[in-house]
Amino acid sequence: MIVVDNLVKTYPGAGGAGEVAALRGVSLNIPDGEIFGVVGPSGSGKSTLLRCLNLLEKPTSGRILLGGDDLSTFSGADLRSARRRIGTVFQQFNLLHSRTVLRNIELPLELAGLGKDERRTRASSLIDLVGLSGKEKSYPSQLSGGQQQRVGIARALAAEPEVLLCDEATSALDPDTTDQVLDLVAEVNRTLGVTVVVITHELGVLRRICTSAARLEAGRIAETGRITDLIASPDSALGAAMLPVGDDPSLGSTADTAVVTAIGDAAHGPWLSQMIRDADADIAVVGGRVEQVGDVTVGRMRLRFTAETDHARVEQFVDRHPHLTLSWGAGTELEGLTE
Repeated sequence: MIVVDNLVKTYPGAGGAGEVAALRGVSLNIPDGEIFGVVGPSGSGKSTLLRCLNLLEKPTSGRILLGGDDLSTFSGADLRSARRRIGTVFQQFNLLHSRTVLRNIELPLELAGLGKDERRTRASSLIDLVGLSGKEKSYPSQLSGGQQQRVGIARALAAEPEVLLCDEATSALDPDTTDQVLDLVAEVNRTLGVTVVVITHELGVLRRICTSAARLEAGRIAETGRITDLIASPDSALGAAMLPVGDDPSLGSTADTAVVTAIGDAAHGPWLSQMIRDADADIAVVGGRVEQVGDVTVGRMRLRFTAETDHARVEQFVDRHPHLTLSWGAGTELEGLTE
């Protein structure tokens, strides 16, 4: 398990004007084998958190525990050894253009002192894993962006790390290639059992592969939880942003607006017609969508009720159906995040 305990990171202010706090007491628990997303707008502290997790930055205070070891106390040989337990995939690939695919993947193994035959065997198996068989002798300039990122993933896995950090790993890719790379990351997680931490500002990344997530805001954790729990929660701004539904302010007061979320089989069930009968309500569907979130189907509808609707009867209906949740009002929009 990765435990981030009250992590603080400050930097000197410009012109010696005090300190700037990038992280303000961040605490997280990331279970082994999770794909955990960290999302937030620019300036929220995502990049600083990643640089602390991969030990490129030393925290000002707080702890980072990996398997019970406090990485924030390491230095020298212990720090170099700890870094090999954590692989990082970068947004801009960061490949050496003078090296072939095979030799880029071998690089961390060379730095670790492994012999040529062992390096070659390990790198060749990773080339197969990331779907680049036949590209061993190609140079980065001969590859597409998606192929270069596959090399980056293989290189990050070369030292057999316990944790794979993905730093905005799909931001430079087109939508189709993004989906392919995310599917590869999910396959790596399933096949190798490596814990994955995804740093992103893209909500679609959370929906597609993450099991849990945290939202950073001004260096603090604003909310965290399992993806399906966040989406189902009427109080989660991140859940609402991950599965937004349309609204038309011309249709009436937000007091007569509600969002109903259905999880699992209920997403395709007849709950709306049942609600109309049970609550004796006239209901207009303003917007809605059904999405696959990980391995769970989630449906969400924005409904408008007439002024005569008895809200208590609507709420009682939802309470009797454990796979439904309801939130009155227009909800909260999050800035700096994209689909």
